[in-house]
Amino acid sequence: MKKILRLGSLIAIVALIAGVLAACSSSDSDDSGGGDGDKLKVAFVYIGPVGDAGWTKKHDDGRQALEDELGDEVEVTYLENVPEGAKSEATFEKLARDGYGLIFGTSFGYGDAMLKVAKKYPDVKFEWATGFKTADNLGTYFGAAEEARYLSGIAAGAASTSGKIGYVAAFPIPEVLRGINAFTLGAQSVNPNATVQVVWTSTWFGPAKEKAAAESLRDAGVDVLSQHQDSPATGEVAEEAGLKWVGYNDDLERFAPQAWLTGAVWDWGPFYIATARSVIDGTWKSDQYYGTIADGLVGLAPFGPSVSQATKDQIAAKQAAIVDGSFKPFTGPIEDQNGNVVVPAGQTASLVDLLGTDYFVKGVIGEIPED
Repeated sequence: MKKILRLGSLIAIVALIAGVLAACSSSDSDDSGGGDGDKLKVAFVYIGPVGDAGWTKKHDDGRQALEDELGDEVEVTYLENVPEGAKSEATFEKLARDGYGLIFGTSFGYGDAMLKVAKKYPDVKFEWATGFKTADNLGTYFGAAEEARYLSGIAAGAASTSGKIGYVAAFPIPEVLRGINAFTLGAQSVNPNATVQVVWTSTWFGPAKEKAAAESLRDAGVDVLSQHQDSPATGEVAEEAGLKWVGYNDDLERFAPQAWLTGAVWDWGPFYIATARSVIDGTWKSDQYYGTIADGLVGLAPFGPSVSQATKDQIAAKQAAIVDGSFKPFTGPIEDQNGNVVVPAGQTASLVDLLGTDYFVKGVIGEIPED
């Protein structure tokens, strides 16, 4: 999920709207969703730059997979660095008015704007990444990154000799909290006394802040770093300091080859292709899609050179159990930081509970700031 950020100045708002109008001005279609001839016009709205090496890059990989698969049937565009909240409304409004029949918004903070614009353009199909509200013409999509986070935590726990692991965190929303908790549980499954110290940056893509946060964790004595941001800055700190690193979104080994262990990754292409096909053939319905390791939406990046075969085998066995349903990461007993039981023994947290995560599990060091 992506967090709604504070509004900027009036000048920034005017500049944004002008940029959106310029970016979308090449299309003059009506609201039918048609492009050249019978092509479906598809638009992607991104929170960051396509070159961020993280979240936006992976969504853009999915866009390219869509174009490769359905190139003769679709006309595709994308807009990058579109701010969240009210600022994004102009973007979705212009795209809908210009005849884009399928619009993907790839950040949590786009939700209110998408809902508002979707109501005005009932013939346009909207898909909200990481969202939680639907409408007749708006669906949501996300996935169980917590499964891959748990597996990557095993790699971190096995690599840590001190038991002190650091985590550079983005915003205190359920998605991020859930990932930290799953990562911690995975680490503790092989290193029972492991702790995960959290530092918040209030960024999704802010290399300077993320580097500073990683350095503070390095100075606190951790020997493994992980993250929930879209830049490789945390890994670069780990590489320079001789620490180990678990990344996010993509295979980022090239940025810190000696530090790299593995990381949770996304493959959005199949979902984008299937969704566009359903619009083209008239079978699209508003839905809340939550992909898993089993269906390939989420997975684990290749391992770095320091990951032992024994650890790889252990992760492979646990992944197989996740896929066949015999293991779920949030199976009790699980306690929060204060020793309260949040998942009783023999029970498994429901998806509804996980999507509303508002606590840290035992072993996480740090506080959850108020919004």
